[in-house]
Amino acid sequence: MSDFWHQKSGEWPGRRSCGSTGAPSVPTMIDWQTDPAVAAAHFAHRLAVETDVSDVAAAMGSGDPGFVLLDSRSTKAWGQGHVPGALHVPGREIAARAEAELDRSVPLVAYCWGPACNGATRAALALSLLGFRVREMIGGFEYWAREGLPVKTADGVHRPAVDPLTAPPGVSCGCGC
Repeated sequence: MSDFWHQKSGEWPGRRSCGSTGAPSVPTMIDWQTDPAVAAAHFAHRLAVETDVSDVAAAMGSGDPGFVLLDSRSTKAWGQGHVPGALHVPGREIAARAEAELDRSVPLVAYCWGPACNGATRAALALSLLGFRVREMIGGFEYWAREGLPVKTADGVHRPAVDPLTAPPGVSCGCGC
């Protein structure tokens, strides 16, 4: 942090304090001096431990995804709807159940509710600490449903309406994937 904090002025570069306390605000962009190799390593690392809803859906649709999809939400949330084919192991039960119910030779993809929830991150951490290969599905169940992908409930499997703020099927977001 000392690279970004002005020792003499006690301020973040290019940013003013928020509120009346005079405490420095956290800047949205600190500087542009990050070495491209450092940035490349960071983004490569994220891609090594994360996957997204579209990639998971494509893999699940292939019939042989090469991983087990693990829903780490509560039993009540699972009952409200989940990804068909997912295994349900609530995050709080991973330590007690993983050894008996999961196979270390098969990679896992963990998901929770959505981007505002770190349950999948916690589940992935717990699983990796237990020696499992795991990735986190960014976007979680929220974005799975928002993209109109299949959702299983007690009433069967259905597809929710596509949220118009997500890229509907057949329309590329333009990200190049």
